[in-house]
Amino acid sequence: MASSLSPALARRVALAAQGFGRPSTGAPPGIRQFGSLIDRLGLLQIDSVNVFERSHYLPVFARLGSYDKAQLDRLTYSPRITEYWAHEASFIPIDTLPLLRWRQQEYREKWAADSESWFNANRPMTEWLLAELAEKGPMRASEIEHESNTRSGSWWGWSDVKRGLETLFRWGDVVSAGRTRFERVYALPEQVLPASVRELQVPRDEAMRRLISISARAHGVGTADDFADYFRLKAVDAVPAIRELEESGELLPVTIDGWGKPAWLHRDARLPRRMDATALLSPFDPVVWARARALRLFDFHYRIEIYTPEPKRVFGYYVLPVLVDDRVVGRLDLKNDRQAGVLRVRASWSEPGAPDETAARLAPVLRQTMQWQGLTDIEVSPKGNLAASLAAELSS
Repeated sequence: MASSLSPALARRVALAAQGFGRPSTGAPPGIRQFGSLIDRLGLLQIDSVNVFERSHYLPVFARLGSYDKAQLDRLTYSPRITEYWAHEASFIPIDTLPLLRWRQQEYREKWAADSESWFNANRPMTEWLLAELAEKGPMRASEIEHESNTRSGSWWGWSDVKRGLETLFRWGDVVSAGRTRFERVYALPEQVLPASVRELQVPRDEAMRRLISISARAHGVGTADDFADYFRLKAVDAVPAIRELEESGELLPVTIDGWGKPAWLHRDARLPRRMDATALLSPFDPVVWARARALRLFDFHYRIEIYTPEPKRVFGYYVLPVLVDDRVVGRLDLKNDRQAGVLRVRASWSEPGAPDETAARLAPVLRQTMQWQGLTDIEVSPKGNLAASLAAELSS
């Protein structure tokens, strides 16, 4: 195995580890392929923004092509998958949940020790919610009848019922029982989790090793910061785990020109000679969610501008990076106009040094995206340095 990698090979290794560059079978992907992909990635990040498509559907489309979202829902809401705070709120394999028990305990201890925390001011509410779920079974927050179940104040306008459920969810006292119209269904652990998951206690150091192992496999190659960030681990926990995995031979130290930091290659990582891929990446795709890594790998400076006031936005509201082969070569601000049946490209930009065929490579992906979303047309606004060539390709 190589002890040094070129930056180009490091990019290809990282993309291959993320499931890019694999030949298509030609058949529509189904639950088996979705399960394999989630096992490879370790998680799918969840986000509520729906201006184009909810974020957890997009990494699957980027890697596997068009698919039936209802089939992915069948998997993510099945007993094989659960939700918890992994990178952020994420779908994770059910076997990963015990590896995050230490995080649940940290949340509990932190909020219980804070005399001014919401929990300490609302203990009766959390006790009542647990009793309500015990009596009535899994429920959404909106289904719970209580005088405090009205939206107000901060925390995204959450009611006290919602805040109580989310507090208990972070602690592991309640868990996800799926979603209905994207609203989480809350349940007691014994109502949905098998005893093998509920009762498994994993020592903290072992949990860290296993989380770093999942992260390193999903990265292919990376730094300590890369591996730690995947599950939001602290360096004090991540670094010893990396050293132990290096000693066991699972992680191989490598040097990469220009990185300026120690790096490790997972022993099972593929080293592709080329990468053939064209994809739209969610802002919450693991390929680009760590901004420092995206800059190091692709020389791609990326910031989500959703919360930036419109006059200060540079590229647009919901901007998806464009992957062509082993480079991020552009950005599209997309909107799914469901009422009009139109995929709106509100801005399109190419990166410095993007290949001349960027628009030609991107046009078929946009047509496939339109069809996957059940739309009938694509409209390209003139904003951006890629707009004219992209519009021309789509009209040909």
